[in-house]
Amino acid sequence: MLSRREVLKGAAVAGAAALVRGEGALFASASQPSTPVNFSVPANACDTHVHVFGDPQRFPFAPARAYTPEQASIAEMQALHRALRTERVVIVHPSVYGPDNSCTLDGMKQLGSNVRGIAVIDEKTSESALDEMDRAGMRGIRVNLETTGQSDPAIARQRFQEAVDRIKKRSRWHIQVYTRLSVIEGIKDQVMAAPMPIVFDHFGGAQAALGVSQPGFDTLLNLVRTGKTYVKISAPYRSSTKLPDYADVAPLAKALIGANPQHILWGSDWPHPASPVAHQPVTEITPLWQVDDGRIFNQLPIWAPDAELRKTILVDNPAKLYGF
Repeated sequence: MLSRREVLKGAAVAGAAALVRGEGALFASASQPSTPVNFSVPANACDTHVHVFGDPQRFPFAPARAYTPEQASIAEMQALHRALRTERVVIVHPSVYGPDNSCTLDGMKQLGSNVRGIAVIDEKTSESALDEMDRAGMRGIRVNLETTGQSDPAIARQRFQEAVDRIKKRSRWHIQVYTRLSVIEGIKDQVMAAPMPIVFDHFGGAQAALGVSQPGFDTLLNLVRTGKTYVKISAPYRSSTKLPDYADVAPLAKALIGANPQHILWGSDWPHPASPVAHQPVTEITPLWQVDDGRIFNQLPIWAPDAELRKTILVDNPAKLYGF
């Protein structure tokens, strides 16, 4: 079993701080900001991308999961958002629980009216269960292809169409997709034809080192321009290894914002679950990345220097999409 003393080097894992090895060490807490926010955060700002990992005795992990995370509680998340001065949040159900949304729904219940959620479902999820989730504040379903390394456009097309068919009659819901640019290229016609908004996580999987001319990025920009899709400018450490500020992500962020600022969302990706480790037994704990969310949040004024533009991204766009 991995302890939280195992070392994750920052450059090697794109933003993780080292965890100290030593006998008897306690499990680390989920990361908290060490850098104060240096700009005026508008009222009702929203972090549109967090996860909650509860006590596994109460919320068991799915046997077919890709990794086993450390715990990250609602109390820790609330501390994060007090530091970031954000009042609203969207909890994205993580893949490790499969289609059992109990942990996410429990977190949403604790937080009340300033929270919305994104669910994970399968063919066994009933319409009555979706109705209950809607009443609880769920506003979409997630198609997660990237965590399991699924990059086959044919499979992506099938998964995407299944998602469309399941929620096409739910006017308040949308589909959130975690994938890469090559897959977005392969499903772009389905995205345009879908009767609901589509949201792409984490810069649409664009890689900062390849710049704005990388294959597939123009397709992402065009989808944003049409107003059909939203993109989360979130988790820059998944796009870049250029520590400490991921400066090479700025051209991607600015290009996406410039394409259609009304369809850009910001999210922290707290508590920063690490990618599955090759050849590691799934039952071994994969430590959470220790990320300074204050420092990352302070990149937003670089990407969007105008205060009204930041309000659009942090307040207006989430309010419209999630129904705050």
